[in-house]
Amino acid sequence: MKFIKPPKLKEGDTIAAVSPSWGGPGTFPHRYEAGKRQFMEAFKVNVVEMPHTMRDADWLFRNPQARADDLMQAFSDFSINGIIATIGGEDSVRLIPWLDFGVIRNNPKIFMGYSDTTNAHLACVKAGLTSFYGPSIMAGFAENGGLFPYMEEAVRKTLFSSDPVGDIPQADGWTVEFLDWANPDNQAIKRNMSSPLGRRVLQGTGTVQGHLMGGCLDVFPMVVGTELWPDKELWQGAILFLETSEEAPPVESVKRWLRNLGAQGIFDAVNGVILGRPGGPVPVDELMRYDAILQKVVAEEFCQPDLPLMTQMDFGHTDPMFVLPYGVQAEIDCENKGFRILECAVS
Repeated sequence: MKFIKPPKLKEGDTIAAVSPSWGGPGTFPHRYEAGKRQFMEAFKVNVVEMPHTMRDADWLFRNPQARADDLMQAFSDFSINGIIATIGGEDSVRLIPWLDFGVIRNNPKIFMGYSDTTNAHLACVKAGLTSFYGPSIMAGFAENGGLFPYMEEAVRKTLFSSDPVGDIPQADGWTVEFLDWANPDNQAIKRNMSSPLGRRVLQGTGTVQGHLMGGCLDVFPMVVGTELWPDKELWQGAILFLETSEEAPPVESVKRWLRNLGAQGIFDAVNGVILGRPGGPVPVDELMRYDAILQKVVAEEFCQPDLPLMTQMDFGHTDPMFVLPYGVQAEIDCENKGFRILECAVS
């Protein structure tokens, strides 16, 4: 399947903020406004809200059709150049009955978010559109004390340039520290950073290439079996990217989710796997347990001891994060612990 690449963003473009999952902007408006301001200042774009973006969380929970309508309206509005999720959540799978894949396919534009936004990304996959697994308005662009330069550069290279994205460097530090969003004073406090752990190659040799497919592992069990779940041929030859949420799911849960992928034949189909550093309050001395369970499931349980596995990557629920464009060719370099995106991600 050949993916449609959306037009690149440029200064002065209009970006729609949508809330396809949790109503974060209506719950913590100061956090949303900080993200909106920092995004606009850094990239010189305009951010507008859709009709229900700022509704309170309870109302949005009761009205999944309104959330879907916002997303469809943002795609179909010719004055809007890109769409970014305000935040993740846990129930955007409920939008499926009101999604129009023709609207997405016929109005290609940048769509970005992560976590529960995985569902909307898989809708874009079904429509044949490259979308972008990356920061949201409230988690990423609203970073305490200002944007991380690493993330800002990743967004600029991926969304604002039609050159090949190229090498993805390792971040020089990372954090999962949570400063309570209910206290507006915390917005000015920079989070504590941990030293980089370095990427790990658990198995595999040489270099492998493939188109990017994946998302948040926590979300996959909700969407498997629905019309959003990709057909098997879409996994063939892919580089699979996986990460876990801020809830720090137990390793036993991760093992079962990985077994589901194996039972579907996905580890037989893909050319390699990259795993984001675990999100949430996972002690540093336990981070490697996620790596170990990935290798055990892939190598021992599904008999793929040579499939390249690269872990401790800077995407998903740790900050700062880089951006992953669905359907775009990427490369894992096992010998040098390198990862690069070989093509441009936009037209």
